[in-house]
Amino acid sequence: MNKKTIDIYIDFKSPYAYLALEPSIIFAKKNKLNINWLPYVLEIPDFLGSAEVDNNGNVIKSKRNAHQWRRVKYSYMDCRRYANAKSMIVRGPQKIWNTKLISIALLWTKKNNNNKHTLSFIKHVFEKFWRREYDLENIEIICNTLKNIGLDSNGFKKWSKENGKKELNLIIDKAHKKGVFGVPSYFIGNELFWGREQIPMIKARISGDYSKLI
Repeated sequence: MNKKTIDIYIDFKSPYAYLALEPSIIFAKKNKLNINWLPYVLEIPDFLGSAEVDNNGNVIKSKRNAHQWRRVKYSYMDCRRYANAKSMIVRGPQKIWNTKLISIALLWTKKNNNNKHTLSFIKHVFEKFWRREYDLENIEIICNTLKNIGLDSNGFKKWSKENGKKELNLIIDKAHKKGVFGVPSYFIGNELFWGREQIPMIKARISGDYSKLI
């Protein structure tokens, strides 16, 4: 019997997407689902403003109002609570990163190896980035990552500027038409679920058993 597929949209600059990674993998394995990892690029300044901080957490630049700062501070407090419970490291980024290039690199892993190394790439980038040990905008670092997980990076630079960019735009346009607005976003068939807290509902949808939902 062929496994059903669950589409999961992620953005590497989202701590919520990072914290959803392992629960999503475990859920898919238990329910015999193939995961189709898809990139989504959040435009954070559109709804949370923007800011930059130094190594000590002091604000260097800010285009956020008081309400936006409260939301951002709560979000990272919430993420760290969960991360600490799971012995994970989540250090707040010092700026809002442009994740288009790293998203295109994710597509490269799928294009060149039929998802064989995609998960290794995702895990490596997420873990390093949230330790502040990875530059998501540096193409040389990204090429080295591709090589280190066993993928040929020859041609990636050119592809990323042309076909890769077009492919990413098409995926994001399609996501918007399907209703995606944040990450992690899950699709079973045409039904959208936002956030890892929706995993129990997704399971209920698949099994038809809603008795364990709170």
